[in-house]
Amino acid sequence: MILEIDNVELNYNSKRILNGIYLKAETGKVVGILGSNGCGKTSLLNIIFGNIQPKYKLVRIDNKPILKPLYLTKLVKYLPQHLFLPKLKLINIFKLFYVSWQDFILEFPAFEKYKKTKVNKLSGGEQRIVEIYLVLKSNSNIVLLDEPFSHLAPLQVDSIKKIIIHEKRYKAIIITDHMYSHIIETSDDIYLIKNGCSKKINNINELKDYEYLSQGSLT
Repeated sequence: MILEIDNVELNYNSKRILNGIYLKAETGKVVGILGSNGCGKTSLLNIIFGNIQPKYKLVRIDNKPILKPLYLTKLVKYLPQHLFLPKLKLINIFKLFYVSWQDFILEFPAFEKYKKTKVNKLSGGEQRIVEIYLVLKSNSNIVLLDEPFSHLAPLQVDSIKKIIIHEKRYKAIIITDHMYSHIIETSDDIYLIKNGCSKKINNINELKDYEYLSQGSLT
């Protein structure tokens, strides 16, 4: 499956946030979106998902225009920055998402004791692990991840990266995070949002040329 979003124009209070955005994602690849704070990364994910209706946009799947919000197609799962799970017992949430609890505790054995614990009793970082896992493992063709690595311990980040790499075999994954090193390491393709436009990065050193990264930051 190939997802393309093109010709995006988004304004807030007469201020142009995004203009002429193009992005392509496909099954088997992780697409990373980089950009400074406030550049519109989260807005772009919400536009793709269908939560935000911009002034202009064109969404295509396998070259066919999608005229309704993408979330109505049931092809996509979205991880927002905020915690979103219902205040249910963990085992019931996994049933709700049709995701295997046994597979989860094999990956994260420390969570086995929380099987019958309500998710809101977990720490913020623990809740985030559960959310990321559920979004990645749920039945979908497209996954949108907004700041998945924030508030995670280094070992947890490594585990999530491995799951992302595994799941991309079946899904198109779009990811953004201010922790750019994780995005660079995990992504097959990278787009930089600068001055409201998207720029495909063909060489990591271009991130210095566009002044997103300082000289020496990648060494």
